[in-house]
Parts: sequence; structure tokens; C-alpha cells
Amino acid sequence: MNSDITIRDERTDDIPFITKVTLTAFSTLEISDHTEHWVIDALRDAGALTLSLVAVSDGQVVGHIAFSPVSVSDGTQGWYGLGPVSVLPDFQSQGIGSALINEGMSRLKALKAKGCCLVGHPSYYPRFGFKNIAQLSVDGIPQEAFFVYSFDGTYPSGKVQFHPAFFAPKEGLPKV
Repeated sequence: MNSDITIRDERTDDIPFITKVTLTAFSTLEISDHTEHWVIDALRDAGALTLSLVAVSDGQVVGHIAFSPVSVSDGTQGWYGLGPVSVLPDFQSQGIGSALINEGMSRLKALKAKGCCLVGHPSYYPRFGFKNIAQLSVDGIPQEAFFVYSFDGTYPSGKVQFHPAFFAPKEGLPKV
């Protein structure tokens, strides 16, 4: 990773830059519905951003990651969802996304989280210790795209539900 990158908690004045980073990072991805920035805003508005970290280079926000609580149908508590994570295209492939993930996971562990899950690309997330397990799933998501990481080696069983902000209607929200 570029040594002049700092990872820190988001501040209020970062919010418009987080939106820009998220929009830009997802703009060319065919798998995106381009609502990731609205998800972050809705999580923030709901008080559900457990962690919202930015990567900063020369005073500019170049990356962002969000973590929010999830519910598990078996009643297990202390699990979180990772995402979205985004890095400006000019700063991709420099380890910034990895640094955001590693720092976020470290902070979750310090918060006594039990585990973390995400929907993502099958070739990317296993390098961080995330894996697919048969006993945990999300409705409508292919099993090969749903990943989990347990901090204590135990896994719940059932269906994961991401925060409702991930599914909130996008009508009426300003287009950026």
C-alpha cells in the first residue's frame, strides 16, 4: 500500500467525498445497480454504521468501507456486514481496499464482534479469511458470492438479513 495513505473514522465533512468515491468506484461495474451511495446514506441516517472508515491520501478521501449489523435467523448476535467498500479507480490495485478491510476487521474484533459477512467477488475475499459455508446464507444471493468470517471459529446457522437500509426505496433520494 502507498505509504502516504491514512485510514481513519469518517467525519461529517467527508460525507460528500464518500459519496463521490462510492459513485466513481461502482460506476463501471455491471453487477452494480449504482445505489451503493444511497445504502451508505441510509445506514448513516438509521444510526446503523457501526464502522465507517475512509482512506485518505494527501488530504483527499480515496477510499471508504462500511460495516453494519446483520441479523441471523438462529438468533446469534454480534455479526456484522461488510460493505460497500470502494476505492477511486486511480488508487485501485495499490492495497487500499485491503488496508480498509484489514483495519475494519481489526476494529470489529476489538468491539467483540462474533463475525462478519458480505456479498462479494469469489476470487477476492478468501485472501482475508472469508469463506463460503453451507449452514449460512442470504436469500437471493448465490452461495459462492456470500462470505463469512468468524472471529472465534464458530458459525451461526440459518439466514442472514442485512440491515433494511440495503433494501430501502431509492425514490426521492437526490441523484448525485
